[in-house]
Amino acid sequence: MNLVHTRNLDLNLVPVLIAVADTGSVTEAAKRLYLTQSATSAALGRLKSAIGEAIVVRHGRGVALTERGARLVAEARPLLDALLQTALQPARFDAKTSERTIRIGVADIVDEWLLPRLLRFLETEAPRMRVVSSTVQFRTVGEALSTRRIDIAVTKAGELPASIVRRPLLRTHFVCVFDPRFVRLGTRPTERTYLAQDHIIVSYNGDLRGIVEDTFGRERRVRCSVASFASIGAIVDGSRLVATIPNTVASQILTVRPHLRIAKFPFARRDSSVDLLWPTALDVDPACRFVRDAIVGLASEVQARRPL
Repeated sequence: MNLVHTRNLDLNLVPVLIAVADTGSVTEAAKRLYLTQSATSAALGRLKSAIGEAIVVRHGRGVALTERGARLVAEARPLLDALLQTALQPARFDAKTSERTIRIGVADIVDEWLLPRLLRFLETEAPRMRVVSSTVQFRTVGEALSTRRIDIAVTKAGELPASIVRRPLLRTHFVCVFDPRFVRLGTRPTERTYLAQDHIIVSYNGDLRGIVEDTFGRERRVRCSVASFASIGAIVDGSRLVATIPNTVASQILTVRPHLRIAKFPFARRDSSVDLLWPTALDVDPACRFVRDAIVGLASEVQARRPL
């Protein structure tokens, strides 16, 4: 093989030669390829120059392949056909054997119910798949998905780029969680009874303000502010503090600490959505779709058991 010529070989020229071989005409090949006749002729000239031999010759009103051109077409055609078939064939995915790693961003309001259930599901249905979980929230999720640091997110989210797909997953609302051994609140407290209690809140801003102060304009006796919901159950247990938290979090806390109680939030109920999010680039990715479908199913089970 002439290595000097090989360096100049553009493999995009091979489909041009195959089209000429199929039609026997530069003009007809150009029509098939949506090229001009001059562009098709130029491509054949470049291919001849790269190979170092003539590949077509004039034959009547059309062209015919030389021996070298015929050999090139015979050897290249099955390779090109296989390449096209691979490109157009749907991706094969077998959950039982897949070793894909899926990166999931999870808000702290859902991680305790989602991850254990998802991992148990994958243990049975996709035992070789792996999950990398990281914490996201409404301020960070857009950037994490856009830069593909994560493949899927489950969180509350505000405005997002057009490149992110959003599917509502859970409807949530606030409830009160307390320890009835130390707090007299009942199941339907009045605003006055509620405001008379000492409170713990979750604040992503690191301050002492929450939904009651910012949305309803009322002031509570907030004794403690924490950065996530993870420790709320342990803090409320055995204390005089009342936590106002999403009902999905409250449900999870009571599965671990059934002696705690849930009360209705005494202000106007405002439902919000926890969303399933993913980049449009992964919309048809079979492994990601498999995990997303699993999350949707698990969320439906949780939604059916939500308190209040």
